[in-house]
Amino acid sequence: MRRGFAILALAAFILLPLTQAVILSFTVTLPVEGRAVGSFSLMNYTHVLTTPELQSAILNSLAYVTMNVALCLICGLPAAYALARFRFVGDRHFLLLILVFRVTPPVVLSLPIFIIFARLGLVNSPVGIALVHALFNLPVAIWILESFIRAVPRELDETAFLDGHSGTGFFFRHLIPALAPGIAVAAFFCFVFSWIEVVFARILTVTSGKPITVAISAMFSFQTDIGAVMAMTCLSFLPALVLIVLVRNHLAKGYVLRA
Repeated sequence: MRRGFAILALAAFILLPLTQAVILSFTVTLPVEGRAVGSFSLMNYTHVLTTPELQSAILNSLAYVTMNVALCLICGLPAAYALARFRFVGDRHFLLLILVFRVTPPVVLSLPIFIIFARLGLVNSPVGIALVHALFNLPVAIWILESFIRAVPRELDETAFLDGHSGTGFFFRHLIPALAPGIAVAAFFCFVFSWIEVVFARILTVTSGKPITVAISAMFSFQTDIGAVMAMTCLSFLPALVLIVLVRNHLAKGYVLRA
């Protein structure tokens, strides 16, 4: 009985703010001709989906998050394989070093990164945000993938090479299918860390290329339309929910293997 009550209380604590956000997203919160304040309406979502700046913010976020995840997986898989399968001086220290870099506060590196990206012409572009996010998310991807590769028996490598597979063939035909849960876990964390990041997203998008996090912040003003803000917020949940649905089986299996 106590356990059930505790679970119910925890669920209510977690879901109550989300429920309130969803309700407000369908509520008229500012006086509008023909609509009473507090009435149910789809006008908030219509406003968000028909405003060019907000449409652009959603597309920018999807673009740089996709590039970030792709870069982390493409670069992280070979690096994780090298750390898991080969021994060299300082290999464990190197893995610890890149993890220490990941926990460095982003604001510490904001100025030098802005200067470098400005000289390269990557400011106000989703490509610039994707690159800097990949820089911080790559250590996480390597750490996750390295532990999963270490769990794969070395006999799989040896058997594949004895069968005549090249390194590329081994990666795509044997290693990647065996690492599907680990890849799903790494992709999920890289996606989440990039989707919710605000510091570099704000610094690197001065005039254009703004992502959804910056767009939501810009919607607050002297007379904020809370309904529209909540509609934009609820739309920002959808990609993460879709990703969880697509990789939920791999995520569950991956957490079990990681433990």
